[in-house]
Amino acid sequence: MRVALAQTDCDLGDVGRNLDTARDHIAQAASQGADLVVFPELSLHGYHLGGLEKDTSITTDDPRLLTLSAPGAPGAPGAPDVLVGLHEHTSLRAYNTAAYYSGGRLHHVHRKLYLPNYLAWEERKHVSPGQHLRAYDLPGGHGRAATLICNDAWQPVLPWLAVQDGAEVIVVPTNSAASLDPEAMDTGLYWDTLLSYTARMLQCWVVFVNRVGNENGASFWGGSRVVDPRGTVVAQAPKWEPGLVTVDIDVHEARRQRRAVPLVAEARLGLVDREVRRLIDEGGDS
Repeated sequence: MRVALAQTDCDLGDVGRNLDTARDHIAQAASQGADLVVFPELSLHGYHLGGLEKDTSITTDDPRLLTLSAPGAPGAPGAPDVLVGLHEHTSLRAYNTAAYYSGGRLHHVHRKLYLPNYLAWEERKHVSPGQHLRAYDLPGGHGRAATLICNDAWQPVLPWLAVQDGAEVIVVPTNSAASLDPEAMDTGLYWDTLLSYTARMLQCWVVFVNRVGNENGASFWGGSRVVDPRGTVVAQAPKWEPGLVTVDIDVHEARRQRRAVPLVAEARLGLVDREVRRLIDEGGDS
């Protein structure tokens, strides 16, 4: 499976211009034979939604999104699948969403589950948390994947649950900015450690795509990469500048690694269920 990491900048709230950027990258990835193009978190809207004068959220069935992966789209024939980030509008709520499109159809939706709400990050003011985590089959028989948006991947239980649901690839679209206090938290170093640990211990591929550019005082550093099931970085984009990196991955290497060293085979879901229910009953967060 050939995956393209579309490390892009975006214009806050300008969906039309950001779609043009996406189309350009999709066409370039298609010319390189990509099966899937992955964009950063909120790549169609920008991160600081509170800085917008009007609501620019869109629905996942917006025709402009469906055509990104449709035959006849830029780069066709053989237009690749596309995973894109957006500020999703529904009849009642809005979400920070990563939507997967294939063959001109919506294939899977993941709504960010864990929303930062501290310092400059105020996601809970503008979006609601998602309520579900599901792995999904990759079109074309390419195996099984799950999407975790940025801070979702920092919650240890979520990648584990995705793998227990059969994910061989974890896709992580991200808006990670350079820390204002690197001594307190070096975000780049945190991601280095987290991505390698997740891939190695859960024996899965990790596709991490971060944005670049400056927005509302935040500087997004890029550094997108693919990590194999042994924890080795096999492809990486540069920091601080846009880029498109295409890499071939053998999705089923995750299965082979899990057979050789079965670290995740014994989940003991009944034990986990009992202990989580106990913690809830004792006053934990439900």
